[in-house]
Amino acid sequence: MGVAACISDLYDSCHSVHRSRKKLKKRNQLQTVEIKVKMDCEGCERRVRKSVEGMKGVSSVDVDPKKSKLTVVGYVDPDKVLNRVRHRTGKKADMWPYVPYDVVDHPYVPGVYDKRAPAGYVRNAAVDPEISGLARASSTEIRYTTAFSDENPTACIVM
Repeated sequence: MGVAACISDLYDSCHSVHRSRKKLKKRNQLQTVEIKVKMDCEGCERRVRKSVEGMKGVSSVDVDPKKSKLTVVGYVDPDKVLNRVRHRTGKKADMWPYVPYDVVDHPYVPGVYDKRAPAGYVRNAAVDPEISGLARASSTEIRYTTAFSDENPTACIVM
């Protein structure tokens, strides 16, 4: 074996280790990141859109100024997207705190219902444990509602 072959083997072994480290790096999953950012005009909307369009891994950007909502789809980290929007635009930005009201058991419980929420949305009760306790029905409430339900075949016939 010649000197060139030894150097070639050494080079290949060093680079194969380097490649295996790259493979071990965790890749981001495809996800949808929703951010609440107040936008007053078309300039604000354009600035918010441009702040995240250039990010690595972003597939699509959707801006809804009426709801003050930015939706980013791609292989990105939600915290990095949030920090980038805050840094590039200088605006206060938070993760989208609302969920559709169909998802919550009791959407009109204090703490879940929010007057400032867009139409069809309520505050996310799963995030705050104090609110989630209020939003869940108690076992006695569930027992009484199912006892007199039309969908329950063993329900009371008196009704």
